[in-house]
Amino acid sequence: MTSDSVEIYCPCCHWEPDGRAHWQCTCGYVWNSFETAAVCPKCKFRWKISQCPAAAGGCGVVSPHVDWYHGLDDLVEELVEEVEHAEAATHAHAAVSCAANES
Repeated sequence: MTSDSVEIYCPCCHWEPDGRAHWQCTCGYVWNSFETAAVCPKCKFRWKISQCPAAAGGCGVVSPHVDWYHGLDDLVEELVEEVEHAEAATHAHAAVSCAANES
């Protein structure tokens, strides 16, 4: 699994971002918040919520930004397994090294 398996769409109506700049920060900057994980490129404010843009065909509902990302659970599980596997390999190597130093 890769980040390509993560889908982005409104958790309420399933509207998918179309790549256009539909979100406006309080600093006035307008951008596609899904290109920056909801961080305003101008003032660097990180938005924790996103409104589905009704003018673009969405429902207008405000929801947590992270809820727009679907498939994260599987990606996180895979990443945790990779880390655990790497840690186990490191610990096995360290145990061999310690045993070699003891002789």
